[in-house]
Amino acid sequence: MSIEWPWGDVDPDSRYGWDGRFALPVEPDGREWSLFRTEQDPRGLKPDDTCLVGIPETLVHVVDVGRYDPPMDTGRLPRPHTLLIVLPVDRPGSAVGCEDEGDTIELDSAAPIVMERVSPADRVS
Repeated sequence: MSIEWPWGDVDPDSRYGWDGRFALPVEPDGREWSLFRTEQDPRGLKPDDTCLVGIPETLVHVVDVGRYDPPMDTGRLPRPHTLLIVLPVDRPGSAVGCEDEGDTIELDSAAPIVMERVSPADRVS
């Protein structure tokens, strides 16, 4: 499923031709996943439907950090200079070395993201 991405703009100076859309997985418990979710079950959405998109509160492991100078060309503005690669702590295989399974958080993203650092002692079971 793809949605019109509400945050950020197409980068006119990019070497990539981003079309303003963002792919989200359809199966909530599938192998593919994203921090961003639709409020409605994506399996019930049809083309041209409207939906709310956001990130539910999620406890994640930071499995890698990417730093880019100059900022990375993704096709979108703003161009990110720091990316966190994360996996939910309750996702099977969410250990260090699983970067390919992770999703990214752009620290300078136009998306309204709120993060809080917690220690293992702060976790709630």
